[in-house]
Amino acid sequence: MSETSDIPSDIRIRRQSRVLHLTYASGDTLELPFELLRVYSPSAEVRGHGMGPGTLQTGKREVLVTGAEAVGNYALKLHFSDGHDSGLFTWSYLQDLGRNQEQYWQDYLARLEKEGGSRESGGQQLLSSP
Repeated sequence: MSETSDIPSDIRIRRQSRVLHLTYASGDTLELPFELLRVYSPSAEVRGHGMGPGTLQTGKREVLVTGAEAVGNYALKLHFSDGHDSGLFTWSYLQDLGRNQEQYWQDYLARLEKEGGSRESGGQQLLSSP
């Protein structure tokens, strides 16, 4: 996609299916699971303030996107049901998450397993796809 086509022409928050649905002028679409967006938030709280993997996000299986705001012509600010609303998802970062979401998801599951984390808020381990 070119720089001007990086901006979605339509953004939908689909709470029932728990995905952020992006449609582009080209007809391309991306569906990004809420949990994936939350655990890969570009915020300093998640990413950390330096090099390294950042803070492992656990208990986010049921998280919802409760709102979204465009920030200029370059990013989307998402609001999550757990109160998290920092970090700007640039259009290119959203496309990267969409194109590579299977790899990101597998990396997340592997890190959860390695560090003893869980997708469940109560601590029960469940490592299935979103």
